[in-house]
Amino acid sequence: MAVKLVIVALLALVVVSLFQALLVMLKGGEGTTRMSKHLGRRLAFSVAVMALLLVLLATGVITPNARPY
Repeated sequence: MAVKLVIVALLALVVVSLFQALLVMLKGGEGTTRMSKHLGRRLAFSVAVMALLLVLLATGVITPNARPY
């Protein structure tokens, strides 16, 4: 259960970072470096989610659905 909460929290951080970059973009002006910072964070959180899922699959903590229908 804790693993699912960590994954959901990381995905929530991805969405929050995306909206932070949107707000910086809508403000305009000198926010280009700040917007790239938020988008870089979003990328880092996405990579962390994928790496965590791969590690959990490799160790057998989570198992993929054998029958997708």
